[in-house]
Amino acid sequence: LPNRDYYLQESDTRFREARVRYVDYMSRLLSLADERNIEVSARAVLVLEAELAKVQWSEVENRDPVRVYNRVDLGRLPDLAPALDWPAFLGATGLAGKTPDVLVGQPGYLQGLSALLQSAPLEAWKAYATVRLLHEYAPYLGKDFSAAHFVFSGMALQGRTVDRPRWERGVALVDESLGEAVGQRYVEKHFPPAARARIETMVGHLLEACRQSIVGSDWMSPPTRTEALAKLAKFRAKIGQPKRWIDYSAVKIERNDLVGNVVRARAFEFARGLAKLGKPVDRDEWGTTPQTVNAYYTPTLNEILFPAAILQPPSFDAAADDAVNYGAIGAVIGHEISHGFDDEGSQYDGDGNLRDWWSKQDKARFASKTAALVEQYGAYSPLPGYKVNGELTLGENIADNAGLAIAYKAWKLSLGGKAAPVIDGLSGDARFFLGWAQQWRGKVRDEALLRQIKSDPHSPDEFRVNGVVRNHPAFAPAFGVKPGDPMYLAPEAQVSIW
Repeated sequence: LPNRDYYLQESDTRFREARVRYVDYMSRLLSLADERNIEVSARAVLVLEAELAKVQWSEVENRDPVRVYNRVDLGRLPDLAPALDWPAFLGATGLAGKTPDVLVGQPGYLQGLSALLQSAPLEAWKAYATVRLLHEYAPYLGKDFSAAHFVFSGMALQGRTVDRPRWERGVALVDESLGEAVGQRYVEKHFPPAARARIETMVGHLLEACRQSIVGSDWMSPPTRTEALAKLAKFRAKIGQPKRWIDYSAVKIERNDLVGNVVRARAFEFARGLAKLGKPVDRDEWGTTPQTVNAYYTPTLNEILFPAAILQPPSFDAAADDAVNYGAIGAVIGHEISHGFDDEGSQYDGDGNLRDWWSKQDKARFASKTAALVEQYGAYSPLPGYKVNGELTLGENIADNAGLAIAYKAWKLSLGGKAAPVIDGLSGDARFFLGWAQQWRGKVRDEALLRQIKSDPHSPDEFRVNGVVRNHPAFAPAFGVKPGDPMYLAPEAQVSIW
């Protein structure tokens, strides 16, 4: 199930229904695999996973970089979880001899897991392992398995009524298995040099706008400001595609062995990751593919990355004017830059080290501003009976708020002191905000929306627009929004971080 709340909230009707559908799904998988004691096994797995959920931290607790940074020598792992056969595990994964220590995100979880390994029935663990394996490969095990997987993962958890066509699922699998091979073709066709040049210019304006915002901040003391500017100066931007492509020649693909192809592709990627241990960090490597519509900031590398696929309409349109593009992809770029200074990213310095470089007073002033965002978003209810978790989504809400503000300043810089033209009766300011809005257009079913509310650090799209623009002082004048209008927010209530 998507989140620990699905297991632990007994009174919620939607979660109860999800648990029923989950047991049905597990029963179907076990039946197709000709297992015995099907219903008993399925219910035992649900009980076991609920116990595992109890010893997990919440999504909000997992947002704390310091709390999840627990460096443990391999030889001390048995102290945390004595019931686990660590030599067998470390040997099977290939970690033995490759690294002296590991990061344990949740020490308490390992302790709880160890206790459950001793207290839960062996048959429950066998059923758990069987179900996990079947679930992982169900989409590739034939029509009956694939249909069962869709009924649960697609219909029950996302509210979909029809599965994707077989060709779409095939394309997705190739994309997942040989991502950069696909990406190389994608870039050749969809990302011309002119697009890169225009984005690089925008990134330059956005970094300058962020620098000016840091210099002019009303809540940051001089020592902290100096550290912030030093961090900003060390930002790296990756745009479009990686410098070097992954060589997939070692992956064996056979025409009549779908599951084998999936296993071999995943084994290749696992081995590729394992081979990095003990070697210098490859700062040119990408964490996503060029054809992925996404962007990210990595605090440990202090870098921002924008794949070619997000540099397409509606996020970036070479035929559109700068007001639209700065409001769209410009705000996304600003969003990622600002992650370096949000409540999580700000705990890392310019070299990617987890280091506290803020004064206590600055932290308090920053926390006061972000607390107002928590309150604002916590009042939004995208689904009757459920509200946005303002603490879980805080980092992304900060980035949306700051990203739009930085993009607005960068767009003004790009004008070089000239006035923006009126196009189709819309002012430059209006087109800027419409650029932000149009890239978040979407439709979502209730089941998928509930899953997002509970487990996704991003607010639903509606509030990534309405929750952000009403905090910007230029929004209301751009559209004539007045006191009493639904989108009006009094200036004294607006949150402005940068």
